Amino acid sequence: MTQLLDNIEIETAPNPTIAVVWLHGLGADGNDFVPLVRELDLTGLPAIRFVFPHANTMPVTINGGYVMRSWYDIVATDLTRREDEGGLRASQLQVEALIAREKARGIPASRIILAGFSQGCAMTLQTGLRHPEKLAGMLCLSGYLPLSSVAGAERSEASLATPIFMAHGVQDPVVPFARAEESRKVVEALGYQVEWHAYPMQHTLCLEEVQDISTWIRKVVA
Repeated sequence: MTQLLDNIEIETAPNPTIAVVWLHGLGADGNDFVPLVRELDLTGLPAIRFVFPHANTMPVTINGGYVMRSWYDIVATDLTRREDEGGLRASQLQVEALIAREKARGIPASRIILAGFSQGCAMTLQTGLRHPEKLAGMLCLSGYLPLSSVAGAERSEASLATPIFMAHGVQDPVVPFARAEESRKVVEALGYQVEWHAYPMQHTLCLEEVQDISTWIRKVVA
């Protein structure tokens, strides 16, 4: 049985019927996106439980072997050469365990949004495309599709009905915009419906993006 990751939980009201599992980027932790809950205008929606897990720590090759929170190792700056398949698949099981816990607490998969930024975005796609049920949505920010060559063979039929929000900064120096566009094209070619947004920013979030995320969340949980 996969050990549940330490995590932070925030409920917008008692007895939530919607869950958002939000995955942080490399070197951050679950605290990174906690302030966003206040910034998202979710008034009028049913109660939502936000779950912000902390990835385990590991040495990260691209950072000189420095130990930090990471969903998987990154070997090269181009991100997709010599990918850490073992790390990706191990973290996928950990994310699935978080989804399973929400289901055990009474929230069906169709009311669970999987969200992530940067490396967390990669894990959202890694897990969401393979999840055996339709999720409420995949929220993919400033990241890319990992293990893209096998995504088509491994994606679940049910996941094709999961709406996907992908957003990226056109000046992103960490995950190049071209990499994100390439990922979007692959995901669309697999048959997914993608809502795509590009913003004049670097590797971060902007106000317009937060507003677009709020609108999208309202749409997928309506």
